[in-house]
Amino acid sequence: MVNVGYSLVNFCREIGYHFENESFLTQALTHASSVYVSKLETYERLEFLGDRVLGLVVSEFLMGRYPNENEGQLSRRLSALVDRENLTSVAADMKLENYIIYGGGAELNDSMQADVVEAVFGAIYCDGGLEPAKKVIEKFICRLSDNAQVPRIDPKTSLQEWAQGKKMGLPSYKEIGKEGPDHQPIFFIQVMLDGFEPKTARGSSKRAAEQAAALKLLNDVTEISDD
Repeated sequence: MVNVGYSLVNFCREIGYHFENESFLTQALTHASSVYVSKLETYERLEFLGDRVLGLVVSEFLMGRYPNENEGQLSRRLSALVDRENLTSVAADMKLENYIIYGGGAELNDSMQADVVEAVFGAIYCDGGLEPAKKVIEKFICRLSDNAQVPRIDPKTSLQEWAQGKKMGLPSYKEIGKEGPDHQPIFFIQVMLDGFEPKTARGSSKRAAEQAAALKLLNDVTEISDD
């Protein structure tokens, strides 16, 4: 299904790019549920490419925009800018729902629209190269950088970033015990980092126990480094 009242010329006007080969754009807008195309003619391959183009352009932008931030901070900003929620918002800005081609058995949901946004970036790259793709990505994605909600740093990530910053090996985690019934288990996890005493913590899941152990070790290593 697609709203036939909306032409691809209108969409090109929305995004600010005119395709020399319109077939790239048509493919980027076509979902696998359409009865008129084969699997290789849908947006999925262009989505794969567009995801990589998006990551490259946004990474380069962030390095210039935030010159004093480290790799971990830049990675979190990248994740915030290219996450599904943000891409869905961009799809709305592009008025993408008016142009996607899909079959009656499919649902035009946020996930599909986010995927098509990436496919559009891939289509622009195929049609005109990196520079025009960069301009469109900067227009719709990079301008949101200062307002994007950067994910909070969890203890495991903080500990890893601290170790990387000190040119040390990465922390390792080991399950050393488990208690309680299967429906309500308690896990015991030990975290180890070269040069420091291992720390053990418990949690209702392995992830929770790892985070708790990482926090214990992080508190120790930062106290030692501050002395």
